Amino acid sequence: MAATIPPAHPVIGADEIAAAVRVLSSGLVVQGPEVAAFEDEFSALVAGRHCVAVNSGTSALQLTLLALGLKPGDEVIVPSFSFAATANAVRLAGGTPVFADIEPGSFCLDPDAVAAAITPRTVAVMPVHLYGHPAAMDRLMPLATRHGLAVVEDAAQAHAAALHGTPVGAFGVAGCFSFYPTKNMHALEGGMITTADPEFARQLRLLRNQGMEQRYQNEIVGANMRLTDVAAAIGRVQLAKLGGWTGQRRANAAHFDAHLTGVRLPPVADGARHVYHQYTVRVEGNREAFQAALTDQGVGNAVYYPTPIHRLRPFAQDRGVHLPETDRAAAEVVSLPVYPTLTAAELDRIVEAVQAAVVPA
Repeated sequence: MAATIPPAHPVIGADEIAAAVRVLSSGLVVQGPEVAAFEDEFSALVAGRHCVAVNSGTSALQLTLLALGLKPGDEVIVPSFSFAATANAVRLAGGTPVFADIEPGSFCLDPDAVAAAITPRTVAVMPVHLYGHPAAMDRLMPLATRHGLAVVEDAAQAHAAALHGTPVGAFGVAGCFSFYPTKNMHALEGGMITTADPEFARQLRLLRNQGMEQRYQNEIVGANMRLTDVAAAIGRVQLAKLGGWTGQRRANAAHFDAHLTGVRLPPVADGARHVYHQYTVRVEGNREAFQAALTDQGVGNAVYYPTPIHRLRPFAQDRGVHLPETDRAAAEVVSLPVYPTLTAAELDRIVEAVQAAVVPA
């Protein structure tokens, strides 16, 4: 039997290794010139916004909420169909996550559900561009403006995604990206915050560096959430390759769209540029049997996310939360390999395995 096709495959090649060695040899390894260069280069991806590099995507979300002045009792509306970091960041910053449902047939926050969840305590909305597909920012932004709410984009999975020509990370007061190894590009680990406001960017820089812009001149209470120059150097190499990788992910997804049957294909909204961090189908029959059959055929697969956040132990205090579309998606989704290093033969193997694995409801 052929080797198993893993569900994800981080790229760490000779260029990344050479960049890391170069920085290690320089002796300038933390918050130095590589970080500054990475921030400048990433800005081109988000319509020229200011960029602030940090040590993880979760830190990006948390620092953004702290910079907004989140206080105990303040509510932030978030999707429950996401990784727990989305809600963790709200709690870590001192606020209360309020869970809203996703759109029917989609995987992103439903603006109508957001509108219904707004209370006098709501201060922000945090849409997640899940799986690489942009949230409905064309509807969420006007809604937030009408109610005076900040919009913080969780773009951890959506590098280079766009809606009607505007890149994700360029809509709200801030956009937050992750550079975890399985993302569309990585820095081994890291994150980036994007914002159009230079004063907000300065506040973020203070917060990530113990409240200092100049050494030992602490202006506010801050934390150590800096990005290393080693990580930034790797991120710069990956960023230069992102355009080609994104094109290949989209081509792989188009191949699946053209050949898969028996499962519901990933939705793509009008005007959306999907970058396919995950190629996620819905299985309306026996999902466990479907996954087992794929595994038997050597095709890796995964469920992101089997338990909605509002059902996880830290967030399950309010038993009255009712999110039917979220629960339905969590019960049906399966993500297939879509990364850019897949070969034509592997793409065909995935198609064949899926077709053989489809189990009638």
